[in-house]
Amino acid sequence: MTLLVDTHVLLWYMENNSRLSAKAISEIENRNSTIFISKASLWEIAIKISTGKLQLTMPFLELENYLSKKLIHVLDFSFRDLEILSQLPFHHNDPFDRLIISQAINHNFSIISIDQKFKLYPVQLL
Repeated sequence: MTLLVDTHVLLWYMENNSRLSAKAISEIENRNSTIFISKASLWEIAIKISTGKLQLTMPFLELENYLSKKLIHVLDFSFRDLEILSQLPFHHNDPFDRLIISQAINHNFSIISIDQKFKLYPVQLL
């Protein structure tokens, strides 16, 4: 299975946060799955750090090595992702989440998220 992890899921996974379900953890750690994090999520994290809304338990630059060790691949966005984004209905207003949804649609990835607004789009939500 190929999964795209929402920003909050990555942060909760890194923190061992109890809000992350055992199923989500199992899917992320399943070596038969391919796990991606959108470059949009990394952009969102960087912005939240710069505004003081988020503190990581590691320096931001160490996040790249962390993702590599956990076999989480960074998914860059493409013109096709942005084309899909430009046509998405505004069920969800968060620009980062909208790009994540667009990428999932384009690549036919399932998304790990608790954001119920994702269900309003043609994506599989775990």
